[in-house]
Amino acid sequence: MTSINFSPSISRLCHPSLLIMGVIISLLSLLSCSAIPDRRNTDIILKDENIESKATNTLYSDTKINKKIHVNVTSYNGIVLVTGEVLTEELRQQVIDVVRNLPDVKRVHNELAVSQLTTFESRSGDTWITSKVKSQMLSTKELKSTLVKVVTENDTVFLMGIVTEKEADMAVEVARNVEGVKRVVKIFEYIPEPVKPEPAKK
Repeated sequence: MTSINFSPSISRLCHPSLLIMGVIISLLSLLSCSAIPDRRNTDIILKDENIESKATNTLYSDTKINKKIHVNVTSYNGIVLVTGEVLTEELRQQVIDVVRNLPDVKRVHNELAVSQLTTFESRSGDTWITSKVKSQMLSTKELKSTLVKVVTENDTVFLMGIVTEKEADMAVEVARNVEGVKRVVKIFEYIPEPVKPEPAKK
């Protein structure tokens, strides 16, 4: 996992077009998925969705802790990113233990902060940053945006996916230039660059 830091931006307010932009990005992503498939197969995608669902349901159905945590669980090819805030170190470990012991989890990246839970305004700002990053990726030539999962937490952008070094570099360059982003963290799995066919001999 690689972290890239940037200078803090000015304070953000919840953008009035947040909902509209989110819907637009979702629709564009769905359309592009049909042309540019995920590098995960269908079985792995379903397992990732199951990990996220089970983790969220387990954590938030526990009435002893659900008011003391703000946790997001994102799984990509069995690599699980846990972001958010918890009130105590004990809760932090409890959350990670729940996720780590779920079926099909290969590795857990613990990015939980022990702090007060973020506000609705802060979370809305994170959603807005994610939308802007995805929008820029969609318009970037040579970058297949559906191959990169974008998660934003407290102005930090996490990038996940199965990519080449070149694709990773392009994704980072896009994210680092989006207004409001303080830090970019790479949680990629890398594959070799495709071999270009040799030109036919005349």
